Amino acid sequence: MKINNIKYFAFAAMLGMSATSCESFLDRPAEDTYNESNFYQNDLQCVQGVNYLYNSPWYDFQRGFIKVGEVLSGNYYMGSSPYLTFTVNGSDEDLKNMSSSLWAVNGHANTVYNRLKSANASEKVKNQCMGECLAWKAMAYFYLVRSFGAVPIIHDNTAELGAGNYNSSKRVQASDVYEYIILTLEKAMELLPAKGDAGRIDKYCAEGLLAKVYLTRSGITGTRSESDLNKAAEYAKDVIDNSGRHLLEKYSDIFRMQNNKNEECLFSWHWNAGRDPWTQQNTLQSDLAMVGFDEFGDCWGGYGGMSVDLQDAFGVNLLASPKERIDVDERRKATMMLPGDVYDYFWTDKGGFNYLKFIYDKDGYGKGGPNGQLQSATGANSVKHLYGDAYDHEQALGTSAANMANGLSTHILRLADIYLIYAEAKMGLATSTTDASAIDAYYAVRSRSVASATRPASITWEDVWKERRLEMAMEGDRWYDYVRLSYYDAQRAITELKSQRRNSYWGLDAVYKEYYTNGTYTVTSSQLYNTQDPIPNVTKSSFTLPLPTEDLVFNPTLMDEPIHVDIRNTYSY
Repeated sequence: MKINNIKYFAFAAMLGMSATSCESFLDRPAEDTYNESNFYQNDLQCVQGVNYLYNSPWYDFQRGFIKVGEVLSGNYYMGSSPYLTFTVNGSDEDLKNMSSSLWAVNGHANTVYNRLKSANASEKVKNQCMGECLAWKAMAYFYLVRSFGAVPIIHDNTAELGAGNYNSSKRVQASDVYEYIILTLEKAMELLPAKGDAGRIDKYCAEGLLAKVYLTRSGITGTRSESDLNKAAEYAKDVIDNSGRHLLEKYSDIFRMQNNKNEECLFSWHWNAGRDPWTQQNTLQSDLAMVGFDEFGDCWGGYGGMSVDLQDAFGVNLLASPKERIDVDERRKATMMLPGDVYDYFWTDKGGFNYLKFIYDKDGYGKGGPNGQLQSATGANSVKHLYGDAYDHEQALGTSAANMANGLSTHILRLADIYLIYAEAKMGLATSTTDASAIDAYYAVRSRSVASATRPASITWEDVWKERRLEMAMEGDRWYDYVRLSYYDAQRAITELKSQRRNSYWGLDAVYKEYYTNGTYTVTSSQLYNTQDPIPNVTKSSFTLPLPTEDLVFNPTLMDEPIHVDIRNTYSY
């Protein structure tokens, strides 16, 4: 834990990332114009002081959350990554950056929240902004406890510094950390308006997160808590019925830059294509797109790809001709590029993006791209988190992208998730239900993307489990489903992970090129799924990531057994 970097939480750093407009989350005031004593003098400045919590402190976590959420879970293949092979250790750079980022979010949220208490502004705006701080703080802790298990609680950075406790903060039992998150969200809901401006967190956004927290905590003791499941269902249903939010009609529209602040998304990181200050921008296209996908020379993600196991879940078999493929689920194409796919929302200045033409027309259409060879070892490439080329960016936002910098929002909690939380929680301790409201919630999500879906008479836990995977694949969430499952049925989680097809294909480049060139798709003995790489050694301990080594060196008490804290009697807002 980056308590040694607690100075990073100071107001000076905060103000340097603030914004100057209610409409923009990112434009910032001149750094020599304001200081702590003369800022927060009106409603506008309060909003400005919170804006950057929607981006900059999250940057390093965003760079790694695909590796945890998707590679660890078996949704994404990334070569010899330790997240693929379950060999992550405390010296892993992505792990260190993720931890640092989450603690930075907490520290910044604490600092801004406390400063807002004495702001010279209306109570309405002060409450709104304080509620946003607490909602982001709760989200940071939700990631922390699901990633690392027991972690310290840093309730007030100034108090920690004053008491000199930051070298000896002890880890708190995970069940108590969940209670702290619930306490924090309850206060956030008190403060937040029922309806906020587009893209901003409101009461129902916080309530949706609270429903997810209760669902996750429900198994923390080893046996699922019916009380927690009832709470998850209650809060999820309130969001569904009363928030005024709806699922977008078309699934792929959720992830388009024109819809950065769409009503389906409850929590989103809102980025800017600017690079000053560094960390305000989205860099995921660089990490996930094929070489040459944009004009900035900053894409290197083509060698990764959606796992064969995720392809199986969508009903895809790349050893069969694309002409035989029947895509019954619209989410497949919106998640992974496959032979035959053309995207009208990428490269709109060129008539759309043709996946195979980009790869194999190396001297024309794909000039500067993969140079005539398939990069992906699994035969699939990413779609989510991509904005397209420079023209697409300018058409959507009116501004240019830059090297490793774009303005596509990253959605981390959606209304569809709340629907599926409700469907699962409404089952209670059973493994299936005929409850009409639970079935309606499940069917609303599935029928949006599967035109042939019919409303079932009952749904099972397995139905919802699979639907969650298809609906939120590549959104950094799947691993955390396994974490919550491991709380009360670790063996089931272990067995499923060890049975996945997490390895690569051999020889697909030849058949892809043939298909592009003459329309035939000849699979021979050279095209095989790799069964030689060993099955990862998944154990109960695999569901808790190691704390960064440097944090343990700085604060050795982090190696002690976690302590119990009476959250309600110890902390308040």
